[in-house]
Amino acid sequence: MSGAPRNPADGDSAGRSIWTRPQRGARGPAPTHSRDEIVAAAVALADADGLGAVSMRAVAGALGMAAGSLYRHLSSRDDLLDLMVDRCVGELLPYPADDGSWQDRFVLLARRQLALYRRHPWLPDALTRPTVPGPNTLAYFDACLGLLRPVRTGVAAKFEAIAMVTGVVSLFARSAAAAGTVTFDHVDLAAYPHLAAAFAEPPSAPPAEDLFERTLRSLLTGLLTPDPPARRR
Repeated sequence: MSGAPRNPADGDSAGRSIWTRPQRGARGPAPTHSRDEIVAAAVALADADGLGAVSMRAVAGALGMAAGSLYRHLSSRDDLLDLMVDRCVGELLPYPADDGSWQDRFVLLARRQLALYRRHPWLPDALTRPTVPGPNTLAYFDACLGLLRPVRTGVAAKFEAIAMVTGVVSLFARSAAAAGTVTFDHVDLAAYPHLAAAFAEPPSAPPAEDLFERTLRSLLTGLLTPDPPARRR
């Protein structure tokens, strides 16, 4: 939120990341709520009514305090969103242990991430904002790279795989929320021969693995398989 009031005693703190600033301004009365309580209230609002429901005024109202009081803790709504994201990412702890293959462990972590996004449906949107990662988010990336340590590919490919897995998780989380919005019931398919033929086929058994796992394993295999050495001419 541009134009948010600054506390002169904080110097240039409003221009720094929320992760490098003190938890409250140096001036003014002692706060009645901690930063953790403020973030918890904001997460509860977002879980109930979506990210658009989260404003400095709404969070302050949920805590029974004046909106201006929040600016002793935060410089803007962006600060609040950064704290919310990092708090939720912390729910992924503990990270998978050294059981099974690296791919098994990565798929397990992705399943936890999917469950996280379903608990907090606003989280994928909040993650698309440009931001400075907090400690829980850094721990997540560190854990991902630890899981990928046995893979003999470059760091750039590993970060690409992490980003793509997050995208797939977001897609599946959104698909679950939108399930049932498209149906072919009571639709005349006569003008659409490929659809008509597909629905005319007898039902087949579903694949052994669920779509989420098949997608992730195919993605990880495709992105992280080392390129074969160039052939000599």
